[in-house]
Amino acid sequence: MASGKEKKRKRDYEGTAPPKKKVAIQTASQPPPSSTIKVASVKLDGSCPPVIATHPGLCLPSSVKFQAYTKPAPSNPRQKRSKHAASSSSGILLHSSSHSKLDYTAKEDGPGGRESHLKHYVGVFDPATGKLSVVEARKMAVRGVVRSQQPREEDIQSKEASKNMLELRNDLGQAFGTKKSKKALAAISENAIADDSRKSSALAASSQAMMTAIGEVTHTMATKEDLQAAADAAKPIPPGNFGAREIQDVYTLQGLIGGELLNAIPIKDWQDAVKKGANKMFTSAFVASRLNSVGEGPDSTTRLKALRYLEFLFKFSKLIKGRAPKIPPSDKLRVLLEPAPEPVVQNIRRKFSSNQVIDKFHRDLLCTYCCALAAILSNFEFETSALRHDLNLGEKQIAQYFREIGGKAKKVMGAGKGTQAQMAVLSLPLDFPKVRYQRQR
Repeated sequence: MASGKEKKRKRDYEGTAPPKKKVAIQTASQPPPSSTIKVASVKLDGSCPPVIATHPGLCLPSSVKFQAYTKPAPSNPRQKRSKHAASSSSGILLHSSSHSKLDYTAKEDGPGGRESHLKHYVGVFDPATGKLSVVEARKMAVRGVVRSQQPREEDIQSKEASKNMLELRNDLGQAFGTKKSKKALAAISENAIADDSRKSSALAASSQAMMTAIGEVTHTMATKEDLQAAADAAKPIPPGNFGAREIQDVYTLQGLIGGELLNAIPIKDWQDAVKKGANKMFTSAFVASRLNSVGEGPDSTTRLKALRYLEFLFKFSKLIKGRAPKIPPSDKLRVLLEPAPEPVVQNIRRKFSSNQVIDKFHRDLLCTYCCALAAILSNFEFETSALRHDLNLGEKQIAQYFREIGGKAKKVMGAGKGTQAQMAVLSLPLDFPKVRYQRQR
């Protein structure tokens, strides 16, 4: 055993002691990094811009390769182009079929989308020079669709060769059944309809005459699809392109109001109020909440005219009192809809009344028109409290009108604690209420 206390031996650092001084990373010859960043260049959208893509609800593999396609944008010579407008003149679509079961497609938000008024940029920073290059990018969303696949021939043949349940039961009864059950199966076979060879033989003269008479009577009868189309045409809903692939193409301002009528609506006082930032007094809560956002957004002139037409409809809806309210004389109606010009006054009177009376059909038509215009001016999703206040309707009634135009109304958490709000959404595919046909007894 060792005597006394032994000193602990220090760890060898490969023959050299660890340095005690800190090593200076930056030498005297290197200049200190700059604290300011200079934007060297800003490149607008070109033929092959960078893409910022999101894939909500998808787990996109990194091995997926996309093929880019471009589509020239339609030129409008009447529309003046601003100095700061984007230089892109084509739309971009990305598509990929490299996955074994899914097809991926990336699209941009069309006009009227939630982020159509935003621009996205990608910056590349060089730390050596302290300069930043900015390039305009495209914001796209990736969607996935399951690719349709054909079944194998072996599966089809095995399915055709397999027996149905009735044949299996008959075979089981013939093998293990009693005398009574076997006799019943034999009677069924004797009384069965003729086989395929007899089915292919010509019908008797009387049967042929009867089939011909039935065909002549029933060939003019309406099908279920025809009845559904006739019922949809008789509904009090605004006209629309219900086969459109984009939601902004279903209900348009040209289809709801008309180009000539839009040109006749005055909006000069509203444009001045938006430029000055003044708060005008409105009788409509919906118009007051949308004036600045519509006036400062894209295509402000046309959308401000549509907003004023919606204000005229709100004023006209104040006449709805009782079961069949009557329209006042022309001079009083002009005062009520002031400052609407005469063509707009006559258009509203003819479209939403019959024989100077606002019946239930035209009352529902007026409310569905207001819902469609409000959805267009709010980018197809908004909170319904202001609209319900202007039309004097409850949550259940406004939800029913939105279902009539193909939209949905849902409850969400409100701004205050423990409160709820009603959100109206108009999106594809449209979901219209089906007409129920009562079966005859």
